[in-house]
Amino acid sequence: MPIPFRYGFDVDVGALIAFGFLYLITAIETTGDITANCSVSKLPVKGPEYLNRIRAGILGDGINSMIAAMFNTFPNTTFSQNNGVIQLTGVASRYIGLWIGVILFVLGLFPIIGAVLQNIPKPVLGGATLVMFGTVAAAGIKILSSEKINRRSLLIMAVSFGLGLGVSFVPEIFTNAPKLITAIFGSAVTVSGMTAIVMTLILPQNYSASTDKHNK
Repeated sequence: MPIPFRYGFDVDVGALIAFGFLYLITAIETTGDITANCSVSKLPVKGPEYLNRIRAGILGDGINSMIAAMFNTFPNTTFSQNNGVIQLTGVASRYIGLWIGVILFVLGLFPIIGAVLQNIPKPVLGGATLVMFGTVAAAGIKILSSEKINRRSLLIMAVSFGLGLGVSFVPEIFTNAPKLITAIFGSAVTVSGMTAIVMTLILPQNYSASTDKHNK
Protein backbone atom coordinates (compact mmCIF):
# COMPACT_ATOMS: atom_id res chain seq x y z
CA MET A 1 0.00 0.00 0.00
CA PRO A 2 1.22 3.58 -0.64
CA ILE A 3 2.87 5.14 2.41
CA PRO A 4 2.36 8.92 2.93
CA PHE A 5 5.58 10.98 2.95
CA ARG A 6 7.69 7.86 2.48
CA TYR A 7 10.68 9.99 1.37
CA GLY A 8 10.27 12.63 4.07
CA PHE A 9 8.93 16.17 3.97
CA ASP A 10 10.92 19.19 2.79
CA VAL A 11 10.36 22.56 1.12
CA ASP A 12 12.69 23.64 -1.70
CA VAL A 13 12.24 27.36 -2.44
CA GLY A 14 13.50 27.05 -6.01
CA ALA A 15 11.17 24.16 -6.77
CA LEU A 16 8.35 25.98 -4.99
CA ILE A 17 8.65 29.00 -7.30
CA ALA A 18 8.93 26.85 -10.42
CA PHE A 19 5.99 24.66 -9.52
CA GLY A 20 3.99 27.73 -8.50
CA PHE A 21 4.17 28.96 -12.09
CA LEU A 22 3.41 25.48 -13.39
CA TYR A 23 0.34 25.22 -11.19
CA LEU A 24 -0.85 28.59 -12.47
CA ILE A 25 -0.49 27.38 -16.04
CA THR A 26 -2.22 24.07 -15.29
CA ALA A 27 -5.11 26.05 -13.80
CA ILE A 28 -5.40 27.84 -17.14
CA GLU A 29 -5.15 24.52 -18.94
CA THR A 30 -7.90 23.13 -16.71
CA THR A 31 -10.11 26.09 -17.60
CA GLY A 32 -9.66 25.35 -21.30
CA ASP A 33 -10.23 21.61 -20.83
CA ILE A 34 -13.43 22.14 -18.85
CA THR A 35 -14.65 24.67 -21.42
CA ALA A 36 -14.07 22.15 -24.19
CA ASN A 37 -15.71 19.48 -22.05
CA CYS A 38 -18.81 21.62 -21.62
CA SER A 39 -18.86 22.35 -25.34
CA VAL A 40 -18.70 18.70 -26.46
CA SER A 41 -21.17 17.69 -23.72
CA LYS A 42 -23.67 20.33 -24.90
CA LEU A 43 -23.49 22.26 -21.62
CA PRO A 44 -23.34 26.08 -21.33
CA VAL A 45 -19.92 27.71 -21.74
CA LYS A 46 -21.04 31.01 -20.20
CA GLY A 47 -22.93 32.08 -17.11
CA PRO A 48 -22.99 31.05 -13.42
CA GLU A 49 -23.29 27.30 -14.04
CA TYR A 50 -20.23 27.35 -16.28
CA LEU A 51 -18.20 29.40 -13.79
CA ASN A 52 -19.13 27.00 -10.98
CA ARG A 53 -17.82 24.12 -13.07
CA ILE A 54 -14.55 25.98 -13.65
CA ARG A 55 -14.12 26.72 -9.94
CA ALA A 56 -14.90 23.12 -8.97
CA GLY A 57 -12.52 21.75 -11.61
CA ILE A 58 -9.58 23.91 -10.49
CA LEU A 59 -10.30 23.11 -6.83
CA GLY A 60 -10.39 19.40 -7.68
CA ASP A 61 -7.05 19.72 -9.44
CA GLY A 62 -5.50 21.34 -6.39
CA ILE A 63 -6.85 18.76 -3.94
CA ASN A 64 -5.80 15.87 -6.20
CA SER A 65 -2.28 17.27 -6.53
CA MET A 66 -2.01 17.75 -2.75
CA ILE A 67 -3.03 14.13 -2.14
CA ALA A 68 -0.65 12.96 -4.87
CA ALA A 69 2.25 14.81 -3.19
CA MET A 70 1.41 13.18 0.13
CA PHE A 71 1.61 9.75 -1.52
CA ASN A 72 4.96 10.39 -3.22
CA THR A 73 3.84 10.88 -6.80
CA PHE A 74 3.50 13.67 -9.36
CA PRO A 75 0.84 16.40 -9.44
CA ASN A 76 -2.38 15.74 -11.33
CA THR A 77 -4.16 17.85 -13.92
CA THR A 78 -6.95 17.48 -16.42
CA PHE A 79 -6.31 15.86 -19.79
CA SER A 80 -7.83 17.24 -22.96
CA GLN A 81 -7.83 13.73 -24.48
CA ASN A 82 -10.92 13.01 -22.39
CA ASN A 83 -12.85 15.48 -24.52
CA GLY A 84 -11.79 13.53 -27.58
CA VAL A 85 -13.12 10.35 -25.98
CA ILE A 86 -16.47 12.07 -25.31
CA GLN A 87 -16.71 13.18 -28.91
CA LEU A 88 -15.84 9.71 -30.20
CA THR A 89 -18.18 7.76 -27.91
CA GLY A 90 -20.96 10.30 -27.37
CA VAL A 91 -20.90 9.44 -23.64
CA ALA A 92 -20.49 12.38 -21.24
CA SER A 93 -21.92 10.89 -18.04
CA ARG A 94 -19.96 11.68 -14.89
CA TYR A 95 -20.89 8.24 -13.51
CA ILE A 96 -18.73 6.71 -16.20
CA GLY A 97 -15.92 8.96 -14.98
CA LEU A 98 -16.37 7.65 -11.44
CA TRP A 99 -16.10 4.05 -12.61
CA ILE A 100 -12.98 4.91 -14.61
CA GLY A 101 -11.54 6.44 -11.41
CA VAL A 102 -12.15 3.13 -9.61
CA ILE A 103 -10.43 1.24 -12.42
CA LEU A 104 -7.40 3.57 -12.25
CA PHE A 105 -7.28 3.13 -8.47
CA VAL A 106 -7.13 -0.64 -8.88
CA LEU A 107 -4.46 -0.34 -11.57
CA GLY A 108 -2.38 1.75 -9.18
CA LEU A 109 -2.55 -0.93 -6.48
CA PHE A 110 -1.72 -3.81 -8.86
CA PRO A 111 1.10 -2.83 -11.24
CA ILE A 112 0.94 -6.24 -12.93
CA ILE A 113 -2.37 -5.20 -14.54
CA GLY A 114 -0.75 -2.08 -15.95
CA ALA A 115 2.09 -4.21 -17.31
CA VAL A 116 -0.46 -6.33 -19.19
CA LEU A 117 -2.08 -3.23 -20.69
CA GLN A 118 1.33 -1.99 -21.81
CA ASN A 119 1.52 -5.01 -24.11
CA ILE A 120 -1.24 -3.58 -26.31
CA PRO A 121 0.29 -3.16 -29.79
CA LYS A 122 1.69 0.31 -30.38
CA PRO A 123 -0.17 0.79 -33.70
CA VAL A 124 -3.48 0.26 -31.86
CA LEU A 125 -2.64 2.89 -29.24
CA GLY A 126 -1.23 5.18 -31.92
CA GLY A 127 -4.41 5.00 -33.99
CA ALA A 128 -6.62 5.81 -31.00
CA THR A 129 -4.29 8.62 -29.90
CA LEU A 130 -4.25 10.12 -33.40
CA VAL A 131 -8.02 10.41 -33.48
CA MET A 132 -8.24 11.72 -29.90
CA PHE A 133 -5.68 14.47 -30.35
CA GLY A 134 -7.26 15.39 -33.67
CA THR A 135 -10.63 15.86 -31.99
CA VAL A 136 -8.96 17.87 -29.20
CA ALA A 137 -7.49 20.25 -31.78
CA ALA A 138 -10.87 20.50 -33.50
CA ALA A 139 -12.55 21.32 -30.18
CA GLY A 140 -9.97 24.04 -29.51
CA ILE A 141 -10.56 25.58 -32.93
CA LYS A 142 -14.30 25.48 -32.27
CA ILE A 143 -13.87 27.36 -28.99
CA LEU A 144 -11.66 29.99 -30.63
CA SER A 145 -14.09 30.44 -33.50
CA SER A 146 -16.95 31.05 -31.06
CA GLU A 147 -15.21 34.18 -29.75
CA LYS A 148 -14.86 37.50 -31.51
CA ILE A 149 -11.19 37.82 -32.49
CA ASN A 150 -9.99 41.42 -32.78
CA ARG A 151 -6.51 42.82 -33.35
CA ARG A 152 -5.64 42.59 -29.66
CA SER A 153 -6.62 38.95 -29.20
CA LEU A 154 -5.03 38.03 -32.53
CA LEU A 155 -1.71 39.57 -31.44
CA ILE A 156 -1.86 37.76 -28.08
CA MET A 157 -2.56 34.40 -29.73
CA ALA A 158 0.12 34.89 -32.37
CA VAL A 159 2.91 35.73 -29.91
CA SER A 160 1.84 33.01 -27.43
CA PHE A 161 1.67 30.31 -30.10
CA GLY A 162 4.93 31.49 -31.66
CA LEU A 163 6.93 31.37 -28.41
CA GLY A 164 5.38 28.05 -27.40
CA LEU A 165 6.24 26.45 -30.74
CA GLY A 166 9.72 27.93 -30.53
CA VAL A 167 10.36 26.19 -27.20
CA SER A 168 8.99 22.92 -28.63
CA PHE A 169 11.11 23.01 -31.78
CA VAL A 170 14.29 24.36 -30.15
CA PRO A 171 14.38 22.82 -26.64
CA GLU A 172 18.17 23.20 -26.41
CA ILE A 173 17.79 26.97 -26.05
CA PHE A 174 17.81 26.54 -22.25
CA THR A 175 20.63 23.98 -22.13
CA ASN A 176 23.02 26.28 -20.23
CA ALA A 177 20.35 28.15 -18.29
CA PRO A 178 19.89 27.74 -14.50
CA LYS A 179 17.61 24.92 -13.42
CA LEU A 180 14.98 27.36 -12.15
CA ILE A 181 14.78 29.09 -15.54
CA THR A 182 14.63 25.75 -17.32
CA ALA A 183 11.87 24.51 -15.01
CA ILE A 184 9.77 27.62 -15.68
CA PHE A 185 10.42 28.31 -19.37
CA GLY A 186 11.35 24.83 -20.59
CA SER A 187 7.71 23.88 -21.22
CA ALA A 188 5.80 25.14 -24.26
CA VAL A 189 2.59 25.20 -22.23
CA THR A 190 4.21 27.34 -19.52
CA VAL A 191 5.75 29.79 -21.97
CA SER A 192 2.56 30.16 -24.00
CA GLY A 193 0.40 30.53 -20.90
CA MET A 194 2.64 33.10 -19.22
CA THR A 195 2.94 35.07 -22.47
CA ALA A 196 -0.83 35.16 -22.86
CA ILE A 197 -1.28 36.29 -19.25
CA VAL A 198 1.33 39.07 -19.45
CA MET A 199 0.12 40.37 -22.80
CA THR A 200 -3.49 40.33 -21.62
CA LEU A 201 -2.49 42.46 -18.64
CA ILE A 202 -0.28 44.98 -20.45
CA LEU A 203 -2.20 45.44 -23.71
CA PRO A 204 -5.08 47.92 -23.26
CA GLN A 205 -8.59 46.70 -23.93
CA ASN A 206 -9.12 49.47 -26.50
CA TYR A 207 -5.98 48.46 -28.43
CA SER A 208 -7.96 47.20 -31.41
CA ALA A 209 -10.29 50.18 -31.53
CA SER A 210 -7.45 52.68 -31.27
CA THR A 211 -5.54 50.89 -34.04
CA ASP A 212 -8.55 50.99 -36.34
CA LYS A 213 -9.04 54.69 -35.58
CA HIS A 214 -5.37 55.43 -36.32
CA ASN A 215 -5.58 53.58 -39.63
CA LYS A 216 -8.59 55.66 -40.64
